[in-house]
Amino acid sequence: MGFMEERSIAETLSGLKVDTVYRSPANGAAPATLGDPGHFPFTRGISASGYRSRPWTMRQFSGHGTAKETNERLKYLLSHGETGLSVAFDLPTLMGLDSDHPSSLGEVGKEGVAVDTLADFEILFKGIDLARVSTSMTINLPAVTLFSMYLKIAEQKGVLWARLRGTCQTDILKEFIAQNEYLYPPRHSIRLVIDLIAFAVKHVPRYFPISISGYHIREAGATAVEELAMTLANGREYVRRLVNRGLNPDDFARNLSFFFDIHNYFFEEIAKLRAGRRLWARFMRDEVGAKKEISWILATHCQTAGVSLTAQQPLNNIARTAYQALAAVLGGTQSLHTNSYDEALCLPTEDAVRVALRTQQIIAYESGVAQTVDPLGGSYYLENLTDRMEAEADQMIREIENMGGVVAALEKGYLHRRIAESSYRQEQDLIEGRRRIVGVNAHNTGFKEPKILKIPMTVERAQQKFLDKVKKHRSSVQVDEALKRLREAASNPQENVLPSVLGAVGLYATVGEITQAFADVFGIHRTQA
Repeated sequence: MGFMEERSIAETLSGLKVDTVYRSPANGAAPATLGDPGHFPFTRGISASGYRSRPWTMRQFSGHGTAKETNERLKYLLSHGETGLSVAFDLPTLMGLDSDHPSSLGEVGKEGVAVDTLADFEILFKGIDLARVSTSMTINLPAVTLFSMYLKIAEQKGVLWARLRGTCQTDILKEFIAQNEYLYPPRHSIRLVIDLIAFAVKHVPRYFPISISGYHIREAGATAVEELAMTLANGREYVRRLVNRGLNPDDFARNLSFFFDIHNYFFEEIAKLRAGRRLWARFMRDEVGAKKEISWILATHCQTAGVSLTAQQPLNNIARTAYQALAAVLGGTQSLHTNSYDEALCLPTEDAVRVALRTQQIIAYESGVAQTVDPLGGSYYLENLTDRMEAEADQMIREIENMGGVVAALEKGYLHRRIAESSYRQEQDLIEGRRRIVGVNAHNTGFKEPKILKIPMTVERAQQKFLDKVKKHRSSVQVDEALKRLREAASNPQENVLPSVLGAVGLYATVGEITQAFADVFGIHRTQA
C-alpha cells in the first residue's frame, strides 16, 4: 500500500487523524457489554480492523431469462466493480420444477434465471473464474441439486472444491415461516439441509452452505425484533441438529452465515445487527459450548428492503436504498446487496443495477464511514436500542423454545400469527396516515414510468427446446439408475444424499427429476386448513 493511499484511509478530508477504533473514556477500556471489535461479544463487529483493510463484499442479486442472458449480466456487474456474484433463480427452479412442467407455464425466466440441468450451469458460469470470485445462490428447496451443479462446474473448470467461496441459501425453515417455497415435510426438508452442511464442512471448507435468512420473514411483515428472533431461532435449530448428527460445533460454526433485511428505521437496523451478534455469540459459547472465538461469530449478508420500494416515483428508491445500505455498513455487515430503483416495477435494468452498485461504492470510497470500526458505538441512543433489541429478541426466542422449538412453533401457528399481526398493524398505520411513504400517501404527485425490462415468451420456448435437446443427448438408462440410487440414499437417514445427487446431476438429470425422486421417498407436505 502506497503512502498516499495510507493517508487517505487514516485521515479525513480536512487532514484530521482517524483512529481504527474509539472507546470511552478517552480511548480507554471498552465496557464489558460492548467489548472490542473482533472479540466477544462482537457488539462492535467481527473484525478488529473493520473495513479498513477491505470493504464488505458488494454482491448484487442478478438473474433473468436464460443462462446466457444472466451470464452476460454477471460479467457486466463484475466489469463495473462488483466483488461477489449472487444468482437469482426463476420460480420454477425455486420450486424444483423443470421448464417444461405444466406449472411452469408463463414463469420461466421471469423472476430469475431458468435452470433445468448441469448444461444450464455450464452456460451460466462460462468465462467466470470460480477460483477468484465468490458466488451466492438463492436457492432452498432444491439447494442440494444446485449446489451439486456448482461443484460439478468447478470440477469441469479444474477448480478444487477447497478453493470455492460463496454461499448457498439452503434455509428451508424460513420457507415454512414466510416464503412458502417448500415441498417435503419439515423433518425431511431439514435432513437435506443438514446433509448439505455436513458435506460442505468436510469437502468445501471455504463455502457457506447455508444463509439463515431473516430477509423473507421481514418482507412478509415481521418487525425488526421478530425478524431477528425468528432468524436466530432457526439458526439454533440447525446447530442443535448438526450437533445431534455428531458434528463438533467448532468444526462447522464458521460455515454458518446469516441474511438480514435492512429497512427504513435507520438506527433500529444498526442496533439489530449489533444485538444479533451478541445473542449468537452467547448461544454458541455458553449454550452450545463452542471453544474457539471464531465459532461465536455471526457472519452476515444484508440486503436493502425490497418491500420499501415504491412503484410510485421510483427514483425516490435511490435515496431509500442509500440510507438503508449505510445502516447495513454502520451495523457491520460482511456482504451487501443494494436494490435497484425500478424493482417495484420490473426486473432491474442495466442502468438501475449500475446505480445500485455505485451506491455501495460511494459509501465505501467517499463517505469516510469505513475509516473507523463501529463509528456510532457508545451513542446513548444506539446502545439503548441495541440493549432493548437484544432483550426483546431473546424473550421471543425463549418463547419459541418453550414451545418445543421452531417446528413445534410452526405447527402451533405461532410464527405465522406473529407475522400476520405485525403486517396488519403496519398496513393500518399506512391507511390511517400514521405511517407516511413519500410518493404514496405523502407528496404523491405524478411520475414518469422508467424503462421496463420485459422477458418475452420466446425465452420460455427456447429454454424448453434446450431442455429437450439435453434430454435427447444424455443416457436415459444411466440417469434412471442414478435416480434409483438417489431414492435409496434418501430412504436411509444415516446416509448423506450429496454424493448421490452429484452423481445424478453429472449425468444431466434435471432439477425436476431429482426433486421428484426425493418426493417419492419423503412425500409431500400438506398444510392444515
